Amino acid sequence: MGGSSETAQALWYVGPGKAEIRAETVAPLAPGEVRVRAIASALSRGTERLVFSGLVPESEYDRMRAPFMGGAFPYPVKYGYAMVGRVEDGPAELKNRSCFSLYPHQTVFNLSPENVVPLPDGLPAERAVLAANMETALNATWDGEAERAQRIAVVGAGVLGLLVARLCVKLGKPVMVIDVEPSRAEVARKLGAAFAAPDTALEGCDLVIHTSASEAGLATALRLAAFEGTVLELSWYGAKEIRVPLGAAFHSQRLKLVSSQVGHVAASHRATWTYRRRLEEALRLLDDSVLDALLSPPVAFADLPQKLPDILNPTSGILCQLVRYP
Repeated sequence: MGGSSETAQALWYVGPGKAEIRAETVAPLAPGEVRVRAIASALSRGTERLVFSGLVPESEYDRMRAPFMGGAFPYPVKYGYAMVGRVEDGPAELKNRSCFSLYPHQTVFNLSPENVVPLPDGLPAERAVLAANMETALNATWDGEAERAQRIAVVGAGVLGLLVARLCVKLGKPVMVIDVEPSRAEVARKLGAAFAAPDTALEGCDLVIHTSASEAGLATALRLAAFEGTVLELSWYGAKEIRVPLGAAFHSQRLKLVSSQVGHVAASHRATWTYRRRLEEALRLLDDSVLDALLSPPVAFADLPQKLPDILNPTSGILCQLVRYP
């Protein structure tokens, strides 16, 4: 055993719309472990809003567990998966390195070395909090075979939709981002994509990626798809039931409605890509300064319980909420 025990502070969701910071003991390091002190994390405004609101379906309690989640659904749970910290103690090759991990919001913690991924040289810690979202976006481009598409639309200009759009732009594809919020036009254009409101978006896209987690957004995605086009569903609806408009032109246009989820490497890449390689690639893809447009000014970790209701409110306008640690 190495090092000493330490008291950490961690964010816990404790009831619908309620969170608190709890003290917990971090054990002395076991042989081979690393101790990580948090620098920055990010709130997943989609998934964590479902957790915060108590909308995780009972049928999904096991599948919705984050890798290092504490507690159990529905409450109390320590949840999150977008953490960047500095290795304070552990193997020499990792000591003092900034690393990404799929860890909840907590000031200090121990992990096995295989569960921390060093940041590429020059990647700012605050941008690196986007790694989990970028990994999901990368997997989606594989599931949707974006490299083969001629015209791509992304419905929903949240963090995930905008990251998918950026990856498609970097593939050299014409990309249109569709959202009901006009203020998202500026950030879409910074990422190299066109922007349209749902009622003015051009139809005839052979790949439409849906990320808005709304019935109206899915209906728009189906309407925009070209003959034999693919609608890739990235939204996570939790316990919310939605109607899918499979009448109209769905059959006559021979559309495909396909799911994508980051829990498995896309089938097209599964034979040669591991989870770690995919996450390392996501971090490499974050070496792209225009992505700073997705980051909101940081809030202090200690202020999270009071500020979460506003941050996670669907009308907040926040894209990626940064959390800064003392």
